[in-house]
Parts: sequence; structure tokens; C-alpha cells
Amino acid sequence: MTEFREQDLTGARFERVDLRGATFREVRLNDAQLHDVDLTGVQVRGSLISRARLRGVELVDVEIYGELNNVVVNGVEVWPLVDAELNRRMPERAKMRPDDADGFREAWAILVRLWDGTVARARTFPEAALHRGVDDEWSFVQTLRHLNFASAAWVGRMIVGTAAPWHPLDLPWDEAPGWDAIPWDRDARPSLDEVLAVRRERQAMVGAVLDKLTDGQLASTVTRTEPGWPVLTDFPLKECLRIVLNEEWEHRLFAERDLTVIEKEN
Repeated sequence: MTEFREQDLTGARFERVDLRGATFREVRLNDAQLHDVDLTGVQVRGSLISRARLRGVELVDVEIYGELNNVVVNGVEVWPLVDAELNRRMPERAKMRPDDADGFREAWAILVRLWDGTVARARTFPEAALHRGVDDEWSFVQTLRHLNFASAAWVGRMIVGTAAPWHPLDLPWDEAPGWDAIPWDRDARPSLDEVLAVRRERQAMVGAVLDKLTDGQLASTVTRTEPGWPVLTDFPLKECLRIVLNEEWEHRLFAERDLTVIEKEN
């Protein structure tokens, strides 16, 4: 197997080359041109596709999960259509982008209630199943660990002001660059109860912030420059909270989806 590591192949030309089964990690394909390329079975994760132009393509049996904005298909901007349909299917989803303090409190109460139901469902599965990923995605337990990390980062660090609010079981996203002193043990296998103990602490922290939240605070910004992550200057406090809401909403849907797959297979 040929490997290319730490090489600059800018401007390289590939013609009649077989790259089936190839793996690309941290690869820059900016402004690459693909003509008569077979992408059957390609899996793209944690990647940025911006200003892309696809012409004369065939999209068949394609699934897309991610953030869409200004996505035009055959002259039609599809994101507003997708957004409206998702809100029709899940009316509470529209409440996940609030603008005032009461709206944030309502959204958080919805998430706590929905997650209580999802956790109750997960408890009906064998413990081993909760450590199983579907299609290389996170397991149920890993998903909770990641949400603990997100709350610690965007509320504990950015809003509360704790420079290093981490727990050893916190789990950053897979493509994160890695930082000194921030836990990142993807292969750890704590019990569901161990992770939920941390989660209850993090939920209480977020709840306490929201209980005291005012509309004036939502209009303010936060700055954190200490070593770690995030490192941001004058970042809108409202966006910190919206990130947490989005993480909680989307990852619950992923968790429910994967529990259904595991349930059907057993």
C-alpha cells in the first residue's frame, strides 16, 4: 500500500488512477477539479465543502447530515425547504434558536425532557449495546460524553469562566486538533451511570446559568484567552448557548436513530 504523508502535492494530476478504498485525512483539496470520477460508496465525515460546484452529476441513494446554507439544487435553494419540513415533523425544533432569555429556558426544558425519554429508552438495552457505534459513529455513551464536553466548553469555560472545566471522561469531536490538559480518551468504556453522573452536574450548571439569564446578558459578549479551548474574543454569549442547544438537539436525534438500528438488528 502506497502512503503519502506530510507531502505537498499541490497541482498534482491523476488520470486513470485507481484510488478505491483510499483514505484521506487532513487533506487539502481546495480548488481541486474532478472530471468523470466515480464516487460510489464514498463516505465524507467532518469535512468542509464550501463554494463547491457540481455539474452534470448523478446523485442517487445519497444521505446528507450536516449544516446546510445556500445549497442550490437545479436552481432551487433547498435549505429553507429542508428547514421547514424538519420543523413540520418536529415542531419543538423551531424553538431551538431562541432570541430571549425565556426562550432559552423553554428550549432547555424541552431538551431535558426529551433526553430523559431517550435515556430511559437506552436503559432497556444491554450495557454492551450502549458502547456500540453504528456506521463508525459514536456509541450512545460516547455521545453523552461529547455533550458533557460541549457544555463544559461553551458554558463552563466561556460563560461561567472556569478555565479548565473538564472531567476525565469528556470527549471532544473526532476531528479536533487536540490540546494539552484537555481529556480525550475515545476508547474509554465507562458505565452509563458514570457518564450520567457527570451529565447531571453539567445539566445543573447550564440550568443555573439559564435561571439567572437576562435579555441584557444575551446581548453581551464573552472572551477567553487562557490556554485550552475555546479561545475567543468578544464572542456573542447568545451563540455560546445556541451551540449547546444545537448540540443537544442534533445528537439526541443521532442517538435515537442509532438505537433504532441496534434494536432492529437484535
